[in-house]
Amino acid sequence: MAAVGNVLIVGGGTAGSALAVLLARGGVAVDVAEIKPDATALGSGITLQGNALRVLRDLGVWDRLSASGYAFDVLGLRAPDGTLIAEIPDARTGGPDLPATLGMNRPELAAVLAEAVRDAGATVRFGLTVTALDDSGEHVAVRFSDGTTGTYDLVVGADGIRSAVRGLLGIDASPKPTGMGIWRIHTRRPKDVERTDLIYGGPCFIAGYCPTGPDTMYAYLVEKARPRESIADADKPSHMRALAEGYGGAWDEIRADITDPDRINYTWFESLLVDRPWNRGRTVLIGDAAHACPPTLAQGAAQCLEDAAVLAELLLGGDRLDQALFDAFMDRRFERAKAVVEASVQLGEWQLNPSPDADVPGLMGRISAIVSERP
Repeated sequence: MAAVGNVLIVGGGTAGSALAVLLARGGVAVDVAEIKPDATALGSGITLQGNALRVLRDLGVWDRLSASGYAFDVLGLRAPDGTLIAEIPDARTGGPDLPATLGMNRPELAAVLAEAVRDAGATVRFGLTVTALDDSGEHVAVRFSDGTTGTYDLVVGADGIRSAVRGLLGIDASPKPTGMGIWRIHTRRPKDVERTDLIYGGPCFIAGYCPTGPDTMYAYLVEKARPRESIADADKPSHMRALAEGYGGAWDEIRADITDPDRINYTWFESLLVDRPWNRGRTVLIGDAAHACPPTLAQGAAQCLEDAAVLAELLLGGDRLDQALFDAFMDRRFERAKAVVEASVQLGEWQLNPSPDADVPGLMGRISAIVSERP
C-alpha cells in the first residue's frame, strides 16, 4: 500500500510528468495542474545525459525517445576556426547499456511525456495553477486559480524556477543570475555534425551545438548577460550572426541559417538551491522549483527526473506520509543536487573570472562520478 492515495502535482513539465507517470502507474490517483494551455514546450533543443535517460527508460518511453532524438558517446573540442582539438569519450552516467547523451527537440520530449501521463491514467487540467494551500496535518485543501477546490494527501510543487507553490509555502528563495546569457537556435543539422562540439574562446565564452535528430540540431552562443529587452525580436538574427562570425567549421553553415527570429531563444543563466527540507508539511518541491542550474553540465533535466524517481519510490514503498519520508527524500537528493548546482555555477564563474586554480576536467569528472551512481 502506498503512503498516499491521491496527489496533486502542480506543473506538468519534466519533473511533474515523470512523477505523475510513476505514481499513477503505481495505483495512486494523480491530478496535474498545468498553467500553460497545452502540453507544448518552448525552447529549441535539450541535451539529456545518461542518468536522465536511465529514468526515462524506467518511465517506459526510451524507445520512442531514442527514435526521435540523436544519441552519441563522444564530446568534441574545437578551436574558434573549427579545427578539431580533441575527441573525448563522454561518461555513460546511465550505465553501459545507454548512450552517454541524447539530443532532442524540447517539444518532442514534452509530447512523449504528455502521452505517457495520459496512458498512466493521471488527470491533467490545463490553464490552471494553485492560489491557496491549507494543510490540516492529514490532508491539504487546495484552491485553484479557476475558483475550484480539492483535497489531497500530498501536493507537489513541480512548477519551475519561478514556482508559485514555493511562494505559497513562504520559502524565501529566488533564482539568481550568474552573469551569462545564452542564444539558442533550432536549425538544420550539417551532415558532419554527429555529436556536441564545444568551442571555448572567440567572441563568446562558449560556442556549441547538439544534434537533435536526423536532420535537426540546436546551436548556442554564450556571452555576458545583457538586458533581455535590449534587442528587439527583429534584430535577434543579426546579433546572433555577428557573434557567430568568430567561428568556423560547421558554424559557417549554421550562421547562414540564422535568419528567423522565431527560431531564436535568448535566456539568462540562473541558479537556485532551496535549503533542506524541500517540504512544508504535506507539500513538497521538486525539480526546478527546488534547484536549478545553468546548462554548463547539461544536468538540469536529469536532476529533475531523479527527484521524481526517488520521491515516487519512497511514496509507493512507504505506508505513511510523515517527516521521516521527506527526510529520506532529502538524504538521497539534497547533497547530489547541491553538488550539481554549485559545479554548474563554478564552471561559469571560471569563465567570467579566469583563475589559475581552475580545474575544469577535475570538476566535471567528479560530477560524472556522482551522477553515475543511482540516487
